[in-house]
Amino acid sequence: MSKQNYVFVLDTNKTTLSPCRPVTARKLLQVKKAAVFRLFPFTIILNKVVTETPKPITVKLDPGSKTTGIALIQGNKVVFVAELTHRGQAIKASLESRRSLRRDRRNRHTRYRKARFANRKRPTGWLAPSLQHRVETTMTWVRRLIKLAPVQSIVQELVRFDLQQLENPEISGIEYQQGELRGYEVREYLLNKWGRKCAYCGAENIPLQVEHIHPRAKGGTDRISNLCLACEKCNQKKGTKSIEQFLAKKPEILKQILATAKRPLKDAAAVNSTRWALFNRLKETGLAVQTGSGGLTKFNRRAFGLAKAHWLDAACVGQVESLELITSKPLLIKATGHGTRQMCRTDKFGFPERYVPIFKFVKGFQTGDIVKAIVTSGKKVGQYLGRVAIRSTGSFNISTAAGLVQGINYKYCKTIHKKDGYNYAA
Repeated sequence: MSKQNYVFVLDTNKTTLSPCRPVTARKLLQVKKAAVFRLFPFTIILNKVVTETPKPITVKLDPGSKTTGIALIQGNKVVFVAELTHRGQAIKASLESRRSLRRDRRNRHTRYRKARFANRKRPTGWLAPSLQHRVETTMTWVRRLIKLAPVQSIVQELVRFDLQQLENPEISGIEYQQGELRGYEVREYLLNKWGRKCAYCGAENIPLQVEHIHPRAKGGTDRISNLCLACEKCNQKKGTKSIEQFLAKKPEILKQILATAKRPLKDAAAVNSTRWALFNRLKETGLAVQTGSGGLTKFNRRAFGLAKAHWLDAACVGQVESLELITSKPLLIKATGHGTRQMCRTDKFGFPERYVPIFKFVKGFQTGDIVKAIVTSGKKVGQYLGRVAIRSTGSFNISTAAGLVQGINYKYCKTIHKKDGYNYAA
């Protein structure tokens, strides 16, 4: 049976206290000593002031290009975990669509917004919107957690792979290059770059070996750009042959391997582009901020015998002596955005398709709110929980786990979580 996250606790002055077990929170709610303060993440607020000093908590972050792992550690106990899914690709696609529509309108010489070329200067530290989004959403949740728990420090995985160390082994001495952690850094990088399969035959789900593209016997180096992954059969067959000689009859594979060896990792590049921006923003919180590498994270996870998951990676970030998993059920958070300011939707050709309603609130409800509807009469008698889509008539649609329920009168609905730009699942 999976263990749930601990429940965040505030006193009547909204002072953060140590998180408690779900069963404790349930008892406090039953005896009216506390009330629900927030649904996601679940938080209760006591009806009294508490003067005891809570045990400090550390927020650990495993930033990713698509998903960021979050873990709260109290002592050596993992009390809360979450996985935050970003919408960077959706932002990128939206901007590309807008650029395409504007370009088409200019080419057709129809009404368009004139291009503003080089008349604006980008500020120092500028990031593309899809990359800036990763920083902002991560910071949003760090600030939320600071308001809900006695957080005193933050640990961030600053680099997924220590590329400078890998490319220049002498930078920290021979002990780093030949140590046990060195192997984890290299293999983690190669597994991601070569897709966890043999570079020569494409074999998957088998033991893979680190292989030199240009053999060391013929002047090849140990630089990361000269390494790939190969199965034992291909590695032995290649031996000390040059790659051009070994793949003389497979020019397409040769071209692909040489191109992949020079190509940087897209996801790693996205993380590396935002790592320092996130690190500097985290320091602005005034809390102690520490860092670690992805190789160290994997080393810790393997040492504790844990499976591969974003939230487990977050718990293993930085220097870790021991871990006790109090929870094993992360809160799944998906960034959906707050909608758009467009007054008119367009079709794929850039022509008006439909207009967006001016009034976004109907009877106090907004599309995206999580509501609970208890219908006592009519054809749709029952209880429904899900996100609401408002209509000016007051007859709403609710998206539940079982499907879409249409035509629910607003009088039966009660808001349990306001729209905040995120979807939640356990």
